[in-house]
Amino acid sequence: MGLRERLLDQAAAIACVAERDSAELELLADACEDALRQGHQVVVTALGKNVPICEKFAGTLNSFGLAARFLHSNSAVHGDLGILAPHDLLIVVSKSGATDESLALARLVVDRPIVTWSLTCTASSPLATLTQYNTVVDLEHEGDLWNLAPVNSSIVFLAVFNAIAVELTDRLEVPLERFLHNHPGGAIGRKGGHLADAATPE
Repeated sequence: MGLRERLLDQAAAIACVAERDSAELELLADACEDALRQGHQVVVTALGKNVPICEKFAGTLNSFGLAARFLHSNSAVHGDLGILAPHDLLIVVSKSGATDESLALARLVVDRPIVTWSLTCTASSPLATLTQYNTVVDLEHEGDLWNLAPVNSSIVFLAVFNAIAVELTDRLEVPLERFLHNHPGGAIGRKGGHLADAATPE
């Protein structure tokens, strides 16, 4: 198998999720929308290789002016649980749904007045029994030689969160001006300045 085939394998993993799991993922997008419309936060938590993916999701929502935070599952028990406010949505990401730290966090927030949702690749996981809602993403193979390294699962989680973020901008009618206001730097900022100038009547 060459590089082309490995890229196609990752694309196929995303396509499989789109075909099989889109209805369940719509429910997760609905939960995000409900939380944001009611003035609450979307908080996403994970460990390991899923950390930068969750940070990217929260950062993307922030760039759209939507209230989102990343909560590291390890740091949560050392004071960062203070991130959570009543009625926030907490999304716990874990491929196996059996990671000790994720389970510990889920147990700690069971009695808090928040909405909890797990996102896993494993049906009937321990994590699913601790959260109010659970979405299972179909994953046939990780794409590495041993079916162990977080390759396709990471790609799929990233694609899911990117799709939800863009869907939320549509549902919540996020204006371009808000995004540009929050992203003044880099190539986007430079392009945004040209777009703003073009939109300003003479």
